[in-house]
Amino acid sequence: MAEKLFSPEQKAQIVNAIKAAETRTSGEIQVHIENHCKGEVLDRAAEVFETLKMYQTKDRNGVLIYLAVADHKFAILGDAGINAVVPTDFWVKTKDLMAGYFRQGKFTEGLIEGIHHAGDQLGTHFPYDSQGDKNELSDEVSFG
Repeated sequence: MAEKLFSPEQKAQIVNAIKAAETRTSGEIQVHIENHCKGEVLDRAAEVFETLKMYQTKDRNGVLIYLAVADHKFAILGDAGINAVVPTDFWVKTKDLMAGYFRQGKFTEGLIEGIHHAGDQLGTHFPYDSQGDKNELSDEVSFG
């Protein structure tokens, strides 16, 4: 099972990275990990995005990092709000950054780097508002 690949400490590191990134933005980041990808990776990521109701953020600025560990596939999916403002090659560059870690078997580190990278862009375009921001989505890693 995918969940067993990550120790409690590693899961906490990923959650802490999400929380740290979200202190700089009104955007939301979620990580979903499973063993196998059913179908095309972007299609599966879109299904998970829908299941997690990530499209319901106020500014449509949710980001999903999807990882199928046994199949060696992953995708990053941003909602319409963030996709409208990031450079066209942003998600490809983020994936390339993460893939370097994944090739070395450093899944936790790769996820954390991807979270920070996405968080930086979210913070630039959707800054944190200490008066009105609320955590719209769970920071916990979900497993399938």
